[in-house]
Amino acid sequence: MIPGAGPAEPAAGRPGERPTVRLREDSDSGDAPRYAPEWLRLREGADAAARSGELLDPLRIRLANLPGRSRGLVVHDLGCGTGSMGRWLAPRLDGAQHWVLHDRDPYLLHFAAVAAPRSAADGSRVTVETRRGDLARLTPDALAGASLVTASALLDVLTRDEVDTLAAACAGAGCPALLTLSVAGRVELTPRDPLDGEITEAFNTHQRRSGLLGPDAVDAACEAFTDLGATLRVRSSPWRLGPGDAALIVPWLRGWVGAAVEQRPELAAPAQKYLAARLAACAAGELRVTVHHSDLLALPRPANGAS
Repeated sequence: MIPGAGPAEPAAGRPGERPTVRLREDSDSGDAPRYAPEWLRLREGADAAARSGELLDPLRIRLANLPGRSRGLVVHDLGCGTGSMGRWLAPRLDGAQHWVLHDRDPYLLHFAAVAAPRSAADGSRVTVETRRGDLARLTPDALAGASLVTASALLDVLTRDEVDTLAAACAGAGCPALLTLSVAGRVELTPRDPLDGEITEAFNTHQRRSGLLGPDAVDAACEAFTDLGATLRVRSSPWRLGPGDAALIVPWLRGWVGAAVEQRPELAAPAQKYLAARLAACAAGELRVTVHHSDLLALPRPANGAS
């Protein structure tokens, strides 16, 4: 993921505000959103192609056995952005669904709600609501009645404490979590270049700034969920980008190299030449990029003795 803003202290609740998932809610401060909607739109197709379909069958089995399943699913999408996770997942699940979309950016929430799917795989109705806030800390009742928690490209911008809190909230609710597209710290470019390794290492270090987990996120999440008795499944979900993906490769490449140079300013001169050569190869249709991610399905012990 192209890195965004660092963490801030969780905001205090406002009078009359509905309890929700809250974290780093600083949009009233005039700061720019963590991710530009244009970037989220650019990556949606690659994200959809990358997410692991292998995790859907065990998820469907768990959801089918939930108490009150006939009344439909309640899905909380944390850090929903433009809503790409819902557009990918809702049409792959049967039955009525109500999606609760969480994000700190009101514009993104509006876009996500307007562009949300309206029907499930079997034609059942899909409805949505939005809750303004971002994820660092779950309030005690945030997941009340939840059937599933989802997030996409989120774990790697959390701290260990935030991941522990997320795992504890899901475990306490007996609620499965499908957490997709966390960076794995590995990038492969073809043709290769001697600077690939240094750029990758510097980028990974940048991802870990200010206590964020970056490429350690999935390992930390697995540890947190396992300690709470959850069953885990992890699958690879790489972007595989080629000549037809220049619109995504170019901004990704600029952000990837830029973060590496920010972390290691001494790379600036060689990185400038490296980036120019990579952009030229992309324009010529000669560059292929694999950006490795991981998808995690956590199945906590069901609440209330459900099977």
